[in-house]
Amino acid sequence: MNKEIVRSIPGMAFLREAKAELKKVTWPGKTQIWYSTLTVIAFTLCVSIYLGTLDALLTWLFGVFSR
Repeated sequence: MNKEIVRSIPGMAFLREAKAELKKVTWPGKTQIWYSTLTVIAFTLCVSIYLGTLDALLTWLFGVFSR
């Protein structure tokens, strides 16, 4: 394909620049991904326990005071 034709296709410059930027990325290793995943799971667990406890407490409080 002629280079002039390729350059005239909308978005080709964007795709070339995106490819060049992706070559500069430092991708995380297996260990870093594993620890990040564990951190997200632990944080999600903590937040869910907190919100579950808060929900149970508020449900109980509204039940007691609505009588």
